[in-house]
Amino acid sequence: MDFLPETISDYIEEHSTPEPSLLTDLSRHTHLKMLYPQMLSGNLQGQFLKMISFMLAPSCILEIGTYTGYSAICMAEGLAPGGILHTIDINEELKSTIEEYLRRAGMDQKVRLHIGNALSIIPTLAETPDLVFIDADKVNYPNYYDMVVPLMKKGGFIVADNVLWSGKVTETDKDEETAALDLFNKKVTADDRVENLILPLRDGLMIIRKK
Repeated sequence: MDFLPETISDYIEEHSTPEPSLLTDLSRHTHLKMLYPQMLSGNLQGQFLKMISFMLAPSCILEIGTYTGYSAICMAEGLAPGGILHTIDINEELKSTIEEYLRRAGMDQKVRLHIGNALSIIPTLAETPDLVFIDADKVNYPNYYDMVVPLMKKGGFIVADNVLWSGKVTETDKDEETAALDLFNKKVTADDRVENLILPLRDGLMIIRKK
């Protein structure tokens, strides 16, 4: 869901850097071949993540939820020399697509793909991420947050996607996913270790800085 009027969204697209041809191809492939293509980050969100990565020049990025690799490719561009992006997805069927497009983007040496349960994989990484992007199963957002905040150094950033969940977080009756996202939003806001901001970009992005 986009929370902006269509005319404004179109204007933003027209006056932002165009989508690179490889990512256009990946987007087309995702929409033709994959279930739930709306999970793809897309150009505006991808450009935002790329900008954040370039501003931070992180040595280590952790992505929870790879899908077809669009956001990983965007964020990997801003890695510091010798930096690494660890990306985790539970769906093994996506592996060949992710690896193909990482290779075509020239990012296969910068990105390390992990297939499996993120709650089991994260403790094995022994990394201190400068930037974390959470875009996986919504029920575990609070759990992912609890796992990654202690790993991060001061000044590290977390970006969490879908925190507005088509506006359903404001409703009284919430399903399991919506309730988990609402809990996540409240947990972060109440956590004095961080400061945070929700942006109405696509389905809502929360930016979190560890103090």
